[in-house]
Amino acid sequence: MDLDVVFVGTAASVPSAGRGLSSALVRRGGSRILIDCGEGTQRQLMRSTGLAELDLVLITHLHADHVLGLPGMLKTFGLRDREHPLVVAGPPGIAQFFNTMRSVIGRLPYEVDVREVTSGPVWDDTGLDVYAVPTKHGVPSVGWLLEEEDRPGRFDVDVATALGVQPGADFGVLQRGGEVTTADGRTVRSDEVVGGHRYGRRIVYTGDTAACDTVRDAARDATLLIHEATFLQEDVERARATRHSTALDAALTAAAANVTMLALTHISTRYIPRTLGEEAATVFDNTVVARDFDLIELPFPERGEPRHVVRGARQRDAAHGATLGTTTP
Repeated sequence: MDLDVVFVGTAASVPSAGRGLSSALVRRGGSRILIDCGEGTQRQLMRSTGLAELDLVLITHLHADHVLGLPGMLKTFGLRDREHPLVVAGPPGIAQFFNTMRSVIGRLPYEVDVREVTSGPVWDDTGLDVYAVPTKHGVPSVGWLLEEEDRPGRFDVDVATALGVQPGADFGVLQRGGEVTTADGRTVRSDEVVGGHRYGRRIVYTGDTAACDTVRDAARDATLLIHEATFLQEDVERARATRHSTALDAALTAAAANVTMLALTHISTRYIPRTLGEEAATVFDNTVVARDFDLIELPFPERGEPRHVVRGARQRDAAHGATLGTTTP
């Protein structure tokens, strides 16, 4: 099943000509999960992947640059006659936000299922679980862990056949962990023909946070860690005072958690973006500094490592611009 992350907005606090406010879209098979929804997010989606019928919206915290795009997006879904419910999960305060914005959003033809969480499971799809991870910011905040279930090991047809197992029901027994007896009386066990279980893919998205143990623990062996990097280490005192992270903080977390790839986001206009990547790379080599419309593809681990495609969301969908309502730069 295909899995990728589209970086919809990668700016810190203030948008720039090249960066929108915080948002990322996770696409897994036919499911669409939006993480954060800063001002202008629906426009950014229309310029890249199209405004998909989202299944789930995850909000990290209620600062304006992470949530103010949500009322307009919900209204757009209503104007398109959406009918099926939408789950919106966030930290304590998200329900009050919706109550406050109700007059702005207006009446919707679909249900919005608002879930306030501080930690633990919040949503599950076929083979995918979503968990809230406590983080450290100046307001109630959570990060998000998206975790696939592990898959059974690969069944080796050639080995099974060589051992005398006939195709059919006996293959199924072995795949389910049992054992079978061949025509010549030999007992064949599952572990002789089925490889070790295959790990599911794991994505962790921090939102705004100071470096913290909860993120490190949640990111253990993750396929992709998307970590804010609002500051360089030269401004570490300001990072600590505002409960943000430096690029070095993010890299140290990635290294300690043994993640496969680190993507830096929440990029401030005070820095040249490559300097953030250079600082992180002193500790963790496989680091990318995300830009708007970048794409990271996450194949199953046995098929390779994550692949960073610069502005890949625009390139992939350019041929369908008329359908998606996108524009070509």
